[in-house]
Amino acid sequence: MSAFPIYTIESTPEQSKPSLEALQSAFGIIPNIAGAMAASPVLIGSLVGLFAKVHGGSFSEEQVQIVLLTNAVTNASSWAVAFHSFLAVKEGVDATDVDAIRERRTPKNAKSAALSTLARALIEKRGHLNDKDMSAFLDAGFGKDHLLEVIGIVAASTITNYTGSVTNPPLEAAFQAYRWRAPTA
Repeated sequence: MSAFPIYTIESTPEQSKPSLEALQSAFGIIPNIAGAMAASPVLIGSLVGLFAKVHGGSFSEEQVQIVLLTNAVTNASSWAVAFHSFLAVKEGVDATDVDAIRERRTPKNAKSAALSTLARALIEKRGHLNDKDMSAFLDAGFGKDHLLEVIGIVAASTITNYTGSVTNPPLEAAFQAYRWRAPTA
């Protein structure tokens, strides 16, 4: 199969232009994965709408990045793992916690560990959490509203994780230090 194009603001389909402009404003760049998504105005528009909600919710950016990085690892999305490793460090996630998540271990901080564990369980169990999964999250000091909000974060990251796996965009130079490859089974 031929490679997917990586669109820019200048080359993107007209309906995708506002979404790419929003991402340019948020990140200072248009990530290659967003450039690939722009082939579908529906997909890129969905991501940008959900992105705004996720990053404007009740979790800190550090906590959002813990969930997004966990999701990328769980979904074995190499591009997204590198990107979210970079952003997690930038947002203040301890480098040892970033390494732990990349190695499918839990962060040392109890709340971060609860977030990461819940995110992984949501993906691996396809949303079918049991009482133990939910209680562990709630016992860490989060509310039921937070549990539901994590579902929104998982939904946003699923868009990028699946798109990365399908389109395999090139990894930008800024994220090369965080290159990651899923362990072979």
